[in-house]
Order: sequence, then structure tokens, then C-alpha cells
Amino acid sequence: MPARFAFNGEDGFPRVVPMAFHWNAADIVMCTTTNSLKYPALRKFPKVALTIDTEGFPPRVLLIRGTASTELVDGIPQEYVDASHKIAPPAGHAEWEAGVRSLYPQMVRITIRPEWARLQDFQTTLPQNVEKLIRAAQTQQGSHS
Repeated sequence: MPARFAFNGEDGFPRVVPMAFHWNAADIVMCTTTNSLKYPALRKFPKVALTIDTEGFPPRVLLIRGTASTELVDGIPQEYVDASHKIAPPAGHAEWEAGVRSLYPQMVRITIRPEWARLQDFQTTLPQNVEKLIRAAQTQQGSHS
């Protein structure tokens, strides 16, 4: 599943794009092309947010906020290959990877250090505003008993 990656463009307007990601036990790593608008924007506005969620009901959503750093790297970062393999069907991986390696002499590695995270599974954890509404409704029902 891709992450939904939110950042501010150089024009100051927010953007949200789906992106494959790799978790290395400390950081979230994503990669993009050297001509991507994300590259200069993240150098200017490094604060970002991500959501990683499941399909189906009830939703399970991991919300993350952090600071992104960018690094221009020669070739294709292994994190890009690993992340792409998680979201693409296995058939054709070798052909896809060969095509990517021939197309991109360099890529940009985006490393996001999480600074805040929250899991909402809509069974044991809810958005705080929904929790407040439920408590208020329970209090109001209790006062009518």
C-alpha cells in the first residue's frame, strides 16, 4: 500500500501524493526523480505529514508528522526498489527494475524522521474530536437517566 504524502509546494500550497515507501526501523524513505517538484519544495519546506491506511472497514490509519531531508544519489536507491516491490505485482519486477535503472541516472532519496505518530483503528482509537463527541453524548445521556 502506498503512503499518502503531504507537503507544501514552493508556492506554499499543500499537496498530497501517493508514494511507495520503505521503513528502515528509524525513518521512512521515499524516492523521487531529480526533476520532481517535491525536491526543491522539500528543501524549502521540510515539515511533512503521511498517512498509511488499510482498505476496508473499519479503517486503520497511521498518521505521521515529521521532517524530511533530501539527498541526491547516483543510480537507483535500494529503498526505491524495495518500496516499489511492496505495491506492484511480482510479475514483471525484473523488467520494471531494468527499465528504471536505464531511465534514471540519479534519484532523490527523501528521508522522513517521524516526530509524531498516532494509530487510529476506529475500534480502540478514534480521532480526538470523535472521542470528545462520544464522551459528550454519553454525559448527556447519563444526565437524562
